[in-house]
Parts: sequence; structure tokens; C-alpha cells
Amino acid sequence: MKQTQSLTGRRVIMKMMFASVLGAMIHPPAKAFAALRQWWTPTPAMDAMTAIRTRRSVRAYTDEDVSDAQVKELLGAAMSAPSAGNEQPWEFVVIRDKDTLAKVGGLNRFAGYAKNAPVCILVCGNLDHDKYGGYWFEDVSAATQNILLAAHAMGLGAVWTGIYPMEDRILGFRKLVGAPKNIVPLALVVIGHPKNSPKPIDRFTEKKVHQERWSA
Repeated sequence: MKQTQSLTGRRVIMKMMFASVLGAMIHPPAKAFAALRQWWTPTPAMDAMTAIRTRRSVRAYTDEDVSDAQVKELLGAAMSAPSAGNEQPWEFVVIRDKDTLAKVGGLNRFAGYAKNAPVCILVCGNLDHDKYGGYWFEDVSAATQNILLAAHAMGLGAVWTGIYPMEDRILGFRKLVGAPKNIVPLALVVIGHPKNSPKPIDRFTEKKVHQERWSA
């Protein structure tokens, strides 16, 4: 029985690989290589402390796409964040459309490079799920940080571009994606394959640590 199951499993894998390769052959070479790479290049492993201590904001990206599977992985990490009373007040808008991304710079002049990224995730708070009155901001911030750490651990580059609490940006991004009034855009996370890898910086500062009570 085990041998039969093993043979069946191998047949399923071979069929899936054949379908992937066949589909890739009808696309331009760049897309074909990208499709094949998904089979043969595993997601790089990185422990939590390494991801936290080496993560840097990345604002320049290659032309390589970020797959739907990778985006789903990032969203899974985001939704694994803690939240007050497990309220999970987050909502996410995945944006790939180039015309839409080209408008980001007009809403936040510090995020114009979003037009060069393959994908962005607009991270929002849903006030209808904010049952503890105001903790949505902390909850959704934790989800945003998880996206950044997961992206770095997966070999991607990402940066948190701020929206909340600036009212003009909130209204602008809400209009950009057609979100209702109960949805508050908190951040736009710009994601891609990094053109360069900024060196880690040790930001630990002893004077910012206070033991037991505040010390000058």
C-alpha cells in the first residue's frame, strides 16, 4: 500500500511539473524561466532573530515578478499577528495595476517609487471590527511589521510607507481603491525583488533602556 501511494504521489508531482513547464513554454522566455524557478528554487530559510536584526527598507526593485503564492505567504504572515481580543481588524488590498501604482506618488510624495514595484499591499483597519475602541491601529501595525519580516525572510525587499494618521493620505488611498468609510488605510507596503541589499545596522542603544523605573 505504501509503495502504491508513493508511486501515485510521484505521478501527481510529475504531472504538475509537466503542466508548469508546458505552460511556461508558451510565454516569453523571461516568464518561462520565472515559472521554472518556482519549482527549483526553494524559499530561503531564515530564523526569526536574523530576519528581525537584518531587515532593511528596500525602495529599488528588479523587473522580476512577485508571484501570487508569495503574496499569499505574506498575507498569511500578516494575519498571524496578535490583536486585542483576537479582533483581527485588518483588511488588505493587493495592488498590481501599473496605472494605479503610478498614482501613489501623487498621494504620498515619499512613495513615488511604488510605480516601479511589481506589487503593493495596502494595509487597512476595519473600524467595524474595532470592538475595543482604538486598538485597531496597534493590531494593524503588527500585521504590517509581519509583512516586512516575512518579505525579508523570503528574499524579497519591502518598505512601509505611512498613510495614517495623515487625513489627506487616508482619503486619497481610500478613494484610490474604492474603500468604504469604515476602512482606514494605515500603510502601503511596497514589495519587490531588491536591486541591492542594504547592510544590516545594529540599532541597539543602551541609554534607551530603563531598569525598573525611569532613569535620566
